[in-house]
Amino acid sequence: MKSTSLNHFTFLILSKPDVLFLKGPSAETSVFMLKGQDVLLNVQTNVQLQEVDVLFWKFNRLDLVVKYPPKVTFERYRGRAEFSVGDFSLLLKNIQDGDSGLYDAVVSGNNDRNVAKYVLVVQERVEPPVLTVDSVSSINGICNVTVTCRGQKTSVTSSCNNSTCSQVGGESRGAETSTVPLLSVYVAGGSIICNHSNQVSWVNDTKEIVELCPLKSGKTQTHKYFVLTWLVVLAPITYPVSKNFNILSFPFTL
Repeated sequence: MKSTSLNHFTFLILSKPDVLFLKGPSAETSVFMLKGQDVLLNVQTNVQLQEVDVLFWKFNRLDLVVKYPPKVTFERYRGRAEFSVGDFSLLLKNIQDGDSGLYDAVVSGNNDRNVAKYVLVVQERVEPPVLTVDSVSSINGICNVTVTCRGQKTSVTSSCNNSTCSQVGGESRGAETSTVPLLSVYVAGGSIICNHSNQVSWVNDTKEIVELCPLKSGKTQTHKYFVLTWLVVLAPITYPVSKNFNILSFPFTL
């Protein structure tokens, strides 16, 4: 069993990977879940039911999910919701888009009181983004690449070098505070990365910088000179031999 802290609520992930068990403070708690998973909502205070008390789990304050006692699951949630008499928790199975909303547990009796309150947000996996190269240029020996990251009706254009990226166009929204997926562009491990994410999933597309900015290679031409020496001998029979040397140089390229 692993306990993890996420924002302002905590959850326990047990052996079944697609079930999330939640407990948190009495204040309204936001819960982001992947579509198709199961989620278990716990009461957030110690509940002791009196003889006249009845506990209700409600959806958006109006729709009744379950009640106890007696244990009743209302028609819309039959086969999709399970109530535990032992700890008054509510298990929602195979959650879909229409299950997003406010869930609260209310004890009704001599003194009505709220014992749990969650805002459930159901999200799908984000679509793979597409990273395209708009232009490549070199300034003072530094390669600059302009790229556009596209995903789900939004895009971000950024200028990148081998260490960082800066946004120059498009729209980016933070997934930490919004249900809108986040597009981000950054440099890591020698690649430009276009990341598409929401609260429950992420996927990316990458381009290697070395392929976009290859090192310029060229042959350095070296000029050398080859020296030819001509020996001219003028030797009249009646005079001593005299020697004249004429040295000629011819440049050539290797």
